[in-house]
Amino acid sequence: MPLIQPVPLLPATELGPVHFIAIGGAGMSPIAAMYADLGVRVSGSDQADSAVLDDLRARGIEVHVGHHPDQVGQAGTVVVSTAIRPDNVELVEARRRGLRIWHRSAALGSLMLGSRGIAVTGTHGKTTTSAMTAVLLTESGADPSYVIGSPLTSSGVSSQAGHGEAFVIEADESDGSFLQYPSRIVAVTNIEADHLDNWGTAQAYAAGFQRLATQPGVETVILGADDPGTLALVDPVRASGKQVLTVGESVDADVRLDQLAFSGSGAYARLHAWDDDGELALTVPGRYNLLNAAMAYTVGRVLGLDGEALRTAAGHFDGTHRRFQRVADVAGVTIIDDYAHHPTEVAATLTAARVYAGQHRVVACFQPHLFTRTRDFAGEFATALAAADVVVVLGIYPAREDPIPGVTGRLVAEAAGLAGREVHYVEAMPQAAAALAGLVTAGDLVVTLGAGDVTKVGPRLAELLAEGRAS
Repeated sequence: MPLIQPVPLLPATELGPVHFIAIGGAGMSPIAAMYADLGVRVSGSDQADSAVLDDLRARGIEVHVGHHPDQVGQAGTVVVSTAIRPDNVELVEARRRGLRIWHRSAALGSLMLGSRGIAVTGTHGKTTTSAMTAVLLTESGADPSYVIGSPLTSSGVSSQAGHGEAFVIEADESDGSFLQYPSRIVAVTNIEADHLDNWGTAQAYAAGFQRLATQPGVETVILGADDPGTLALVDPVRASGKQVLTVGESVDADVRLDQLAFSGSGAYARLHAWDDDGELALTVPGRYNLLNAAMAYTVGRVLGLDGEALRTAAGHFDGTHRRFQRVADVAGVTIIDDYAHHPTEVAATLTAARVYAGQHRVVACFQPHLFTRTRDFAGEFATALAAADVVVVLGIYPAREDPIPGVTGRLVAEAAGLAGREVHYVEAMPQAAAALAGLVTAGDLVVTLGAGDVTKVGPRLAELLAEGRAS
């Protein structure tokens, strides 16, 4: 799949009626809602009806279930995501008419014009860090606009049109679309090879972040101080004339964490930054969340907000959907769901799960995401999964990819078995809950992991355990 190329932006109100293909997607629906709130005539289509479509209808948006050329209607602009195939009949019709066709990143970038754009990106942690940034800025009185990749647990929403100057977005690097946004502050959590099906090489992937950080208009770049990938950007980004701030446990970080401690679902550290020195206490687990919170804190300080107020606000953040999200406690079993789909993310999540579980077993149910990622990282996934006591590996969730001969979830399961863990392979996702129900015992912590439909496993497992049966 080719990388998304940036296009010149126009204000949202100058695009004419706007039609969104796959309007119900997590990345599309909040943007469509913001357009409607601006008074733009919005329509859209999706493959299946959903509660998201109901919410969009309630905003006065014309929504269709299924795709048909006529549904493009009187649109002047058609918005698509990377997932839309070239032969989609509505996209074909838009091309036939010569309409403006924008990737969702351009539609979002258009909304950011005139704001102080804040792009939060990185291989791992960008959803949580952008969500934390939105919460910290909101609670500190900045009233930001934001579009993030997952709904906040506290409110159930992933976007807001605020009245302040700040506009926070989660900037996706996977397809290169992070280069589209008119950003003045860029925060990069970490850089580790991923999405090589799009970028080709690890070097090209890393170079994309450097291009982002040195774009005209960028004023301040916030980089992880403990990550080799982000540290490699410090000198070239400074040489380009940008302000660079580093965040982490490193002794020379501009915003530094030390005295880290972890207990159950919480995480604690001492934060040192300029004129502020105090406790950072979170109600979400893991070392990675302390680093995410420190990145969000640094964004707030760049905007001139009070350090103590930002640290206090960080303690009020209670997560987003699918990021160490508690699904249920039933029959003595706790079920957590997490979006982790890269080996580093799986390792970080299971490390936090180990603290959370205490002396009890951790049971990991992992669904590999993409054939290429499974092919490239099967061994690394197995090493990460070794942090669990029991591992259930599912078949691959293909997303946008076609199968690769010989590449299945068994590659991960067999490698995990060699690591000495109890491993079970379940090819069909619908059978996963029953398999887990037959394995777990009271006291276990079950963590479902992956970017696909594995999120359905936890609720079904809870039903089976409540019924007291394993099938």
